[in-house]
Parts: sequence; C-alpha cells; structure tokens
Amino acid sequence: MSTVREDLPEGRYGRSADERQDRKLKVVGSVLGVALLGLVGWIGWDYIAGQSVSAEVIKFQVVSDSEVKVHLEVRKEAAVTGVCTLSSQNEQHGEVGRADFTFPQDAERVDELVVLRTTGRATMIELVGCQPRTAAASTG
Repeated sequence: MSTVREDLPEGRYGRSADERQDRKLKVVGSVLGVALLGLVGWIGWDYIAGQSVSAEVIKFQVVSDSEVKVHLEVRKEAAVTGVCTLSSQNEQHGEVGRADFTFPQDAERVDELVVLRTTGRATMIELVGCQPRTAAASTG
C-alpha cells in the first residue's frame, strides 16, 4: 500500500506563506528598530545641546544654623548669564533654604563660593537646576 503525500514538495513551488510572513515581520521589525534608535539619539542630542548652563556642587560647609557656604562650578557660554537654584535641607529632609544665584561673568567656566541663608541647620545641599537668564527675568 502506498501512502498519499499531502504536503507539497519543499522548494518546488516557491516560498510558503509562513516564510513570506516571517520575512515581512523581520523587515517591519528592522525598520521600527532603526526608527526607535534614531528617536532616542535625537532626544539625547536635543537634551545635551539644549543645556547652555550647567553646574556642579564641588563642596559645601555648614557655617552656622543660618548659613551654608557652597562652592559651585558653573559651565556656560561666555555671553550667557546663568542662574542656578540651590536648596538646603535639614536632617528630617525639610527644606530650610532656597535661593537663586546669578553668574553674569564673561567666562565659560566660573568657580564661585556662594552663601545660602537658611532658617535652620542644613545637613544637605541640592543643586535644583541652572538655566540662562531670560530678558524678562533680568528686568526685575
């Protein structure tokens, strides 16, 4: 007795529907992967290039219950006036001081010691952020 073969011979009649579907999925996946990689790269570049003022707290010293000296290193474009916001917290993580400091120097890197006044003894200093001073902020 002979057995009847139900499948087509492999490779004789072209690709099967599953193979065509797999190829489409690979192409679509590759295109989406490249698009996602491009989007992540563009967002990263925009974030880095968009920050014209940045700073770093080098060190700080608690002078008294109402004063902290903070050594800041500010990086900016020479023609830009930078404004950096500092916040201080006590042991219970309550904010005891916050202030904006302006850096109008015509330099790309500014090292400066600033004094932050507090309402209680500070145990931590946080650099909230820096940005270029806008025309509206410079009038007041």
